[in-house]
Amino acid sequence: MTTTPISPIDLFASALHIHPDGGVQAAERRMTSGDLGAWQIATFHVETDADVHADHWEMHPEAEEAVCCLTGGVRLYFRPAGPDGDEDMVQLPAGTGVIVPRGRWHRLELDAPSDLMSITLRHGTRLEKRTGTR
Repeated sequence: MTTTPISPIDLFASALHIHPDGGVQAAERRMTSGDLGAWQIATFHVETDADVHADHWEMHPEAEEAVCCLTGGVRLYFRPAGPDGDEDMVQLPAGTGVIVPRGRWHRLELDAPSDLMSITLRHGTRLEKRTGTR
C-alpha cells in the first residue's frame, strides 16, 4: 500500500482532482479541459468581474457544475435559449450555490469581492466571448 504524506493543501493555489477510481490529488487549477474523467474542485478569491471572465460565456458539455459562493456575492447569468430571449439570473449571496445544468452556457458578475468554489468535470469546457448584450 502506498502511503501519501498528509499535509495541508492551499485550496486557493491548487485544485483537487477526484478520479473515477476514487483517487484524489492536488493539482493545477484548469479553466478548460483537464484530466480525462477527473472532477475538479477549485476555489478562487475574486475581486473584479475580470477575475470571473464576465465577458465570456462558459459551458461544460460533459457534466453539471456546482457554483458556490463562500463569501461575498455574485450573480450567475444563463444565456438566453433563443435570439429574442432574456438572460436568466440567479443571485448567490455568501453560503449559497447553484447547479448549472450540463451544456448550459453561463457567466458570472460580482456584487462584491468573493470567494467562490466550482465543482465540475472540466473535460470539453468551452469559453465563448460575449458580444453585445448576449
